Amino acid sequence: MEILLAIVIGAAFGAVLDRIGASNPTVIGKMLNLTSLKLMKTILLAIGTGSILMFGGQMLGLVDVGHMSVKTAYVGVFIGGLLLGAGWAVAGFCPGTGLVAAASGRKDALFFIAGGLLGAAAYMASFPWVESTGALQGVLGGKVTIGAVPGSGYDGLFSALPGDIAGLVMGAAFVVIAFALPERLNPRGERLARAH
Repeated sequence: MEILLAIVIGAAFGAVLDRIGASNPTVIGKMLNLTSLKLMKTILLAIGTGSILMFGGQMLGLVDVGHMSVKTAYVGVFIGGLLLGAGWAVAGFCPGTGLVAAASGRKDALFFIAGGLLGAAAYMASFPWVESTGALQGVLGGKVTIGAVPGSGYDGLFSALPGDIAGLVMGAAFVVIAFALPERLNPRGERLARAH
């Protein structure tokens, strides 16, 4: 049942990603060069809404805080994030959107997936060296949240800050930013793109 549920939710999520244009490198490029912020607004709205529902649900006892999983913060995560962002800008796909694009019939996504698998294999082969650099040792307390979330078992980076409240405030801020952002920040770039 869990596998079936995962397939259904994954397919629904993929369909939404495709519908909003997240599987189209042109849409990604327009977002990154600020000529169209529709996708960015959608992403911010989704993150904000998800945060409000999750942290609000935890506070009301509707969401089991025991399901909360926090990843360890370490230097390698920040380096990996920069590499992922650069790859996303160059390829127009991130791992999830690349799979969605391939499922929707984009042939270029197949090359992206192959490159991702080769990159993962290279990382696995070089893992002992990466580990020896210290890049995988925890920083900022390792597995911590911004504020302490009651019952989560994780320390808060700022222990006096209630984590659920911080999550609600950050979620609300993302929703407000999503609605406040204009459709584009770089209209000149849009005119240049149309001229070519």
